[in-house]
Amino acid sequence: MTGSDEGWLSDELDDVAGDDCGLWMPGVDYVSGWRTAREAADRLNRALLGVGFELSAVRVVASTDGDGRGIVRLAGRPEAAELLAGLLEQLVDGSGGAV
Repeated sequence: MTGSDEGWLSDELDDVAGDDCGLWMPGVDYVSGWRTAREAADRLNRALLGVGFELSAVRVVASTDGDGRGIVRLAGRPEAAELLAGLLEQLVDGSGGAV
């Protein structure tokens, strides 16, 4: 996935580490989980681009947990996250369900 330029590759948003980050364990298939997460992350990143976000401001990053399950993480600047939250809130009706 790319934004308007290739600088998004090195803008530090991929440097997301959670509490579950650590050493890989032998025998765990991390690649399969990461591939699944990458497909989902790419789809969501395309959607973010489609509604006008720059991936240098906010994007989804593929990862895995300690058991090799795919994880997708939203990484971004606070102002972009606020804008995304506002857009998502517009999709929710008054009863808390999606429109």
